[in-house]
Amino acid sequence: MTQLSEARTAGSFGTLVDVVTSGRVLILSGAGLSTESGIPDYRGPTGLARRAQPMTYQAFTGSAAARRRYWARSYLGWRYIARAEPNDGHRAVAEVSRRGLLTGIITQNVDGLHQAAGPVMGGAGVTELHGSLHRVICLSCGQRTARTELDRRLRAANPGWDARLATVNPDGDAVLDDEATESFQVVDCSACHGVLKPDVVFFGENVPRPRAEACYAMVERSKALVVLGSSLTVMSGFRYVRHAARLQRPVVIVNQGATRGDAYAAATLDAPLGRTLTDLVAALG
Repeated sequence: MTQLSEARTAGSFGTLVDVVTSGRVLILSGAGLSTESGIPDYRGPTGLARRAQPMTYQAFTGSAAARRRYWARSYLGWRYIARAEPNDGHRAVAEVSRRGLLTGIITQNVDGLHQAAGPVMGGAGVTELHGSLHRVICLSCGQRTARTELDRRLRAANPGWDARLATVNPDGDAVLDDEATESFQVVDCSACHGVLKPDVVFFGENVPRPRAEACYAMVERSKALVVLGSSLTVMSGFRYVRHAARLQRPVVIVNQGATRGDAYAAATLDAPLGRTLTDLVAALG
């Protein structure tokens, strides 16, 4: 690292500390925050080598074969996500919240690791922008059930079923070939026999309007927006950066690699999340 880049990094970190110290900060987190927990991202350093495309809402709802492939792959991938534990970055965010410096946390992640890192204080709850893999929803009757219950039912319906697990996507979708999924048995809603879907927003699906509007309101209540581990490629998160900039709220982005929101940021920091956020907590005293 050159002296100029070191100076820029130090300056950006100083801006991050100043912004967080001032309080009323809104956090927007993405997949990059969970990579140190062993969950790969889509577009950052751990996602570059993977070529599998994520499941879309249109494919899932339009094809029984697509649903069978998804649930077979998710049956294996879910175990991987369920075993993941919060890393230093999640714990640091929880500590900043405990100090009363956050207005809230909006996460694009579906892994539940923010909540697992510890309780948040006051109004600084966690809004799961894209839902949670820990829940399942019926597309017919709307009933939500725990993913652990679905896992139990899938185990009973597929005794002895096994396949090689190659890689796992951030949405818990393991990468398997079609031959490995053909024998997998899918189960329906136990209440109405409707189609079950993970309670997450698939690609091609919209974030529910009330949730999206609530996030806009959180931006408006905050003095600053800090983005952690998101390339901001997807509009569902990027729009809140633009909204903050329109309201002249300072935006600070910590991510490994460039992001779509860099032009709107008062400071950007290209650095590992766990170490940077741990240093942030230390700097807060």
